[in-house]
Amino acid sequence: MIDRDGYRPNVGIILCNAKNEVFWGKRIKEHSWQFPQGGIKAGESPEQAMFRELEEEVGLQPQHVRIIGRTRDWLRYDVPQNWVRREWRGSYRGQKQIWFLLRLTGRDSDVSLRASSHPEFDAWRWHHYWIPLESVIEFKRDVYRLALNELAGYLNKSE
Repeated sequence: MIDRDGYRPNVGIILCNAKNEVFWGKRIKEHSWQFPQGGIKAGESPEQAMFRELEEEVGLQPQHVRIIGRTRDWLRYDVPQNWVRREWRGSYRGQKQIWFLLRLTGRDSDVSLRASSHPEFDAWRWHHYWIPLESVIEFKRDVYRLALNELAGYLNKSE
């Protein structure tokens, strides 16, 4: 589902632990790292999509996390044309995302990268909150900066 401006509705997930470190996942069979994210299906709310993606990509259930913040508006990034699927060329520009900041209330051992038959990540680690800005792929960097800045204020309020 692509909107009239060429953006696919999507959710981004910043999962943090009690030390305010963030979950950082390595994309399967690649060398790139990112936050969990995924498309919003027809009829899904952003929150429903976030919980579905959280389970599919990280193996966590709603009882393992608490929502502590979300972005007010959509954040957009354009995908380089050479990354766009052939069938989407001309109509697809990129992603528009609602970002959620979650607190892990479960244990690290609750994380399961093999929870779905199509895993997204093959490794993960906890990172300092701002480190992802240094290593995320270039075309996502501005959206990560906007999301991290907007949601940072929720970290200390969530205790």
